[in-house]
Amino acid sequence: MTAPQLPSPDLSSIAGLRRLQTRSISPENFDGSVGGGGRATEGTGASCARDLGPGWKISPSVDIKAGETFDLANIEGGGKITHIWITTHKDNWRTLLLRAYWDGADEPAVEVPYGDFFCNGWGVFAQVNSQAIAANPNGGFNSYWPMPFRTGARLTLENTSVVDVRVYYQITYEIGGDYSNDGYFHAQWRRSNPLDELVPHTILEGIEGQGQYVGTYIAWGVNSNGWWGEGEIKFYMDDDTDYPTICGTGTEDYFGGAWNFDIPGQGYTEFSTPYLGMPQVIRPDGLYVSQQRFGMYRWHLLDPIFFTKGLPKVDIQALGWRSGWRYLPLRDDIASTALFYLDRPSAHRPETPSADHLEIHLGTAPVPDVGATPPRHPQD
Repeated sequence: MTAPQLPSPDLSSIAGLRRLQTRSISPENFDGSVGGGGRATEGTGASCARDLGPGWKISPSVDIKAGETFDLANIEGGGKITHIWITTHKDNWRTLLLRAYWDGADEPAVEVPYGDFFCNGWGVFAQVNSQAIAANPNGGFNSYWPMPFRTGARLTLENTSVVDVRVYYQITYEIGGDYSNDGYFHAQWRRSNPLDELVPHTILEGIEGQGQYVGTYIAWGVNSNGWWGEGEIKFYMDDDTDYPTICGTGTEDYFGGAWNFDIPGQGYTEFSTPYLGMPQVIRPDGLYVSQQRFGMYRWHLLDPIFFTKGLPKVDIQALGWRSGWRYLPLRDDIASTALFYLDRPSAHRPETPSADHLEIHLGTAPVPDVGATPPRHPQD
């Protein structure tokens, strides 16, 4: 298996002529068919276009009913997804599950909460300016991860909430190339809430086959005072058992920062670059938002982590400081998304998370009308 063609960091190849064709799936062309766009006569925009008729934004979005799964795309034959744009209200970012199936596989290669896949795991918008993922105001989410397939692709969204959800999306893909030597794109989500005592958080485990690990996103909720990022990330590769081949030196080091992400006088400082960043810092507000929360990504685009037999485990420690300059193991809320390419369309993966396991506890409460009695909390 050869490495899939990741997006070029420059424009050197854009002028090359290739015998490829571009297709695009959206609510205005559900199957991406040639000449099939803008033909809708009914849809979520029909009322707005009642004076204009067909071709005038009659079907720009879809409504996914509570508890249902919607097929975003169902593609036959070989191809490669090159871009996904999608948006919905922020209340839905952790209640929607994004899945992708390659070549007719029964098990999804991608199963990740919608917001986490686009580096917005906390349901609060953060601008992301990276090569693989771009999150733009206000909730315009973009993926440029190449997703090749040989005989077919199916992308779905499951609405795990109790309310209907409106989603706008466009999935662009190419056909006509040779994808027989490309790896399949995988993404897996795991959450420790809270992390077990003296146990690292597992990012990935039990992966068999040849491939390359290409990215990590973590939504990290801190459950204590003090610094939280001394923990090391470890990649157990191929025949590794008790000790890893790759061992990092600290959480902020792995995500490209240093010294607590702290610019003196400014404190934690957000940053977003093509390959790594901490685009989100959620600070306590003195009322309901009581703890610090962070969003961090690391894309191994120029430095993929290659393996030939598998990845037995990838994990990360949660460490702070205690008295006497001793490490303090922490029990934080850590939700990670691992991204990798593999020589097969399915892999060992965790159980599908329940709605309760997905839920974000930012502590926000409904704001009462002026003059109304404030709502009581369950503990009151």
